[in-house]
Amino acid sequence: MSRLELRADVAVVGAGSFGAWIAWHLSKAGKQVLLLDGYGPGNARASSGGESRIIRMGYGPRANYTRWSIRSMEIWRSWIASIDETLYHPAGVLWIARGKEPFALQTQATLEACGIDFERLDGDALRRRFPQFVFEETDWGIHEPDAGALLARRSVQTLVRALCRLGVRYEQRQVRFDNGRVTTNLGERVAAGHFVFACGPWLPKLFPDLLSGVIQTTRQEVFFFGAPAGDSMFQAPRMPCWIDIASRFYGLPDLENRGFKIADDTHGLVIDPDIANREAGAESAAGARRYLDTRFPALSGAPLVEARVCQYENTGTGDYLLDQHPEYPTVWLAGGGSGHGFKHGPAVGEYVAGRLAGLIAPEKRFSLASSQQAGQDATRSSFYRQ
Repeated sequence: MSRLELRADVAVVGAGSFGAWIAWHLSKAGKQVLLLDGYGPGNARASSGGESRIIRMGYGPRANYTRWSIRSMEIWRSWIASIDETLYHPAGVLWIARGKEPFALQTQATLEACGIDFERLDGDALRRRFPQFVFEETDWGIHEPDAGALLARRSVQTLVRALCRLGVRYEQRQVRFDNGRVTTNLGERVAAGHFVFACGPWLPKLFPDLLSGVIQTTRQEVFFFGAPAGDSMFQAPRMPCWIDIASRFYGLPDLENRGFKIADDTHGLVIDPDIANREAGAESAAGARRYLDTRFPALSGAPLVEARVCQYENTGTGDYLLDQHPEYPTVWLAGGGSGHGFKHGPAVGEYVAGRLAGLIAPEKRFSLASSQQAGQDATRSSFYRQ
């Protein structure tokens, strides 16, 4: 093998949740895998680079994602147990609904149909169970006790280290794709039987003619506020992860003393992941603080201890793009996480590895044609995807 050539059975470009779990399943199937990432696993510009992500089963009427959450949770728990590290916090997830909120009612029906353990809580039950919150008169909730929070950045970095022990070759390289030819920033040719591009917000940059308008990368701001000293009320397990359907805000408890996390799920401005300013805006911080003052009065005036700018890679439907390139059958595209992809990394990896092996039939919702037909509206909220 030439020193200017990197060779493998499968080359996976992108070492985030999708790419790392695709590499994991391919390696388990006996494939020689090369994993490449321009900035490194869990880097500050990656969608998998944040502190934490919610994993839950509720998805409104989209039972396919509920089933993928079930499967992903099985794999996450098994893998985490095998390495004996604390990468998952079983905090539970609370959905906050008002009146006859359709998405909440659809979520309840899907959870029932899929046999998921949950409780429907009226306003009085919510106030007794979760005194940290202020609930409105018509609020009610769905509580998923078996859901929780994954430590995103650490999980991805730990998984990539585990992959290297399994025999996966990892290299930090920027990758270019030109008419079927894959090269790196060091001038190396990448030779493989199959290529999987699972590079999140960089997918449209690598395939601009194919994916322009199909996937848009939007700026999303996340804030961490300091909880009161000497009080564990805002830490797991007393504090759940939560999603407020009407307001579009969601949040996670104070995990490992990093702060109480809150974010607005509404899609932000379209950005370039390489050069975007990662400084959170004062207007967004003020909006998060106003929400805190109303919903969590004990945090009124709490100090802002950290702020981050991450991104979503949105498709028009919120479905993932998991399909072959229409001109290059050995090239596969895996992206469009749309704000909810991290949790499903294990199931995505299983699906893509199965497609490559010809063991799994394609699902139309994940096809390039479906994503192209849907178009894109980057202003839509995707809280049901988070």
